[in-house]
Amino acid sequence: MFENYKVFETNLAGRKLVIETGKFAQLANGECMVRYGDTAVHVAVTASKAPREGIDFFPLSVDFEERLYSVGKIPGSFSKREGKPSDKAILTSRVIDRPIRPLFPKDMRNDVSVVCTAMSVDEDCSPEVAAMIGTSVALSISDIPWGGPISAVFVGLVNGEIIINPTAAQRKNSDLALTVASTETLIPMIEAGANEVSDETMYEAILKAHETNKEIIKFINGIKSEIGKPKFKYESSAPSEAMLEAVENYAKEDLKVALYTDDKTVRDENLDPIYKKVHEKFDEIYPGAEKKIDECLYLAQKHIVRHWLIAEQKRVDGRKMDEIRPLNAQVGLLPRVHGSGMFTRGQTQVLTALTLGPISDRQLLDGIDSEEFKRYMHHYNFPSYSVGETRPSRGPGRREIGHGALAEKALVPVIPSVEEFPYALRLVSEVLSSNGSTSQASVCGSTLALMDAGVPIKAPVAGISCGLITDGDKFMTMVDIQGLEDFFGDMDFKVAGTHKGITAIQMDLKIQGLTKEIIKEALEKTHKARDYILDEIMLKVIDKPRKELSKYAPKVLATTIEVDKIRDVIGPGGKVIQKICSDFDVKVDIEEDGNVFIMGVDVDNCRKAFDTIKNIVTDPVVGAVYTGKVVRLMDFGAFIEFAPGKEGMCHISQVANRRINKISDVLSVGQEVKVRISEIDSRGRINLSMKEFSDL
Repeated sequence: MFENYKVFETNLAGRKLVIETGKFAQLANGECMVRYGDTAVHVAVTASKAPREGIDFFPLSVDFEERLYSVGKIPGSFSKREGKPSDKAILTSRVIDRPIRPLFPKDMRNDVSVVCTAMSVDEDCSPEVAAMIGTSVALSISDIPWGGPISAVFVGLVNGEIIINPTAAQRKNSDLALTVASTETLIPMIEAGANEVSDETMYEAILKAHETNKEIIKFINGIKSEIGKPKFKYESSAPSEAMLEAVENYAKEDLKVALYTDDKTVRDENLDPIYKKVHEKFDEIYPGAEKKIDECLYLAQKHIVRHWLIAEQKRVDGRKMDEIRPLNAQVGLLPRVHGSGMFTRGQTQVLTALTLGPISDRQLLDGIDSEEFKRYMHHYNFPSYSVGETRPSRGPGRREIGHGALAEKALVPVIPSVEEFPYALRLVSEVLSSNGSTSQASVCGSTLALMDAGVPIKAPVAGISCGLITDGDKFMTMVDIQGLEDFFGDMDFKVAGTHKGITAIQMDLKIQGLTKEIIKEALEKTHKARDYILDEIMLKVIDKPRKELSKYAPKVLATTIEVDKIRDVIGPGGKVIQKICSDFDVKVDIEEDGNVFIMGVDVDNCRKAFDTIKNIVTDPVVGAVYTGKVVRLMDFGAFIEFAPGKEGMCHISQVANRRINKISDVLSVGQEVKVRISEIDSRGRINLSMKEFSDL
């Protein structure tokens, strides 16, 4: 039945990698099942036979689909089936998209779809890596025009040792989470989170990943040569050479004048009459080719900007190649939020607000990996007004989720542990104006917000991007690229980090890949730039976290109790813990491991609740002092509750330093008194004394 069924095997990082094809999804243009350890990911790629009418871009869609059966889970939603993709799935889709997109023909407009379905997941064998390799195999053996193959691996750094595709246990102790995708000669995609890793170590890890990828690419090329289909022919969307030359010659000088400004708004206003003028002349010459005329104008601008950069070392706003746009930083702009910081770089401006909450506010996760929750969340909003456009808000898209995750990744290494700072943290970066590298501006603004809030971060983090223009063997890099340089350039290499080292990298490319020399230069330039941003701008505004939290921020005290004492704190039907929360106007979270978090606006009330809980879980001992409450009066003395559920008797002779005839003359029910345990008898009965604290 499966006469085309083939199995190919190799080893990757000491584990068997198996590619099966010809058994599943027979109607797809290309497909394979990737088995890596017990991980199984199916990849199917399809393409439309012709472009959609009016399409003026390459419509590639990549979906990494998590199936919770792959890890033996039933979805937690009401419908008990997978819903919209998790953030992790969206981020994986973006990581797969970035290295494969530049390898499709620039003039192809056929829809292409890549669907990676995680069907079985072994924590030691990354389904993301399996999906990237599977995508490369499926595209390579399909009839879809594509310039691969690529390969990708995950890299860790454990006890100073660089490890390819580390196991789950190794990843928990790793200072590096690096994904590198590459062709046989070039590197088109780098994604990293790191615990202040040095430039040198990061560079070494990237090169080691590339060497491993070369071996997998040889393996994929072998599969392609054996079963690969001939690539189909497609209708090119490129304008004719004659049209491009005519439009470019006609508009070139006007475009040069329009493009040379540091103000995006002015540039757009300058370009509008040129577009109108060009269409008035060429719409009659080339009837029905309006979109191709627009493409010619786009290419003409691209040629001008790229020539300025690589031949004249001239930027559209007049800056030097290593010069950063004017910078500004501010904190404390939003008085009622717990911390705020705004970072402005040229016409890019991001305002970040920080909210502190109880640990119970952490985000619960329902995915295929072992991470069940996270206490630090970073969200990024990109409204249309930030680029001077009008469109309705439809919630976060893949770009917003990706940029928020990048900023989160950059700051995770400096966020204090829950033991040091027992809070959940949510940062929201509002992009107020966008003209290049808003994700890295959000890193800077978020560092300012954290310090403004008094969060004891381990070190301040700054981010910057590096651009690239290539022409044959020549290349030119420049720091702090604005939107036009990103749009017409070849690379957006974003690096965030502290003075000590790198905390995050994300690299977007429009060409097939980078050489080792370009990567090394980009790392060096971004390190120098982020040091400048930290020292000359951010740390001059706020040089360390504030000593105290905002008066509007909740205060948290944390302690740990024995697990078998949890029921005593909760009490029957939750009565004890509910009374503590009511009496002191606090919120109390108790975790299964005995960690207790007490949160309230009034720190004194938090301390009282803290002391109450400590009293509950601490066994009474002779000599211990408590503040208790009178609960019953008897002729011979008073019963005093010194902790919820714990009472002792204070004999009338131990109430005061003088003789008392009637206990109700000096005590009343509900009265708070200070007592010391004077005796615990053989039956466990507790006797109390007030004499030393009495002024009677």
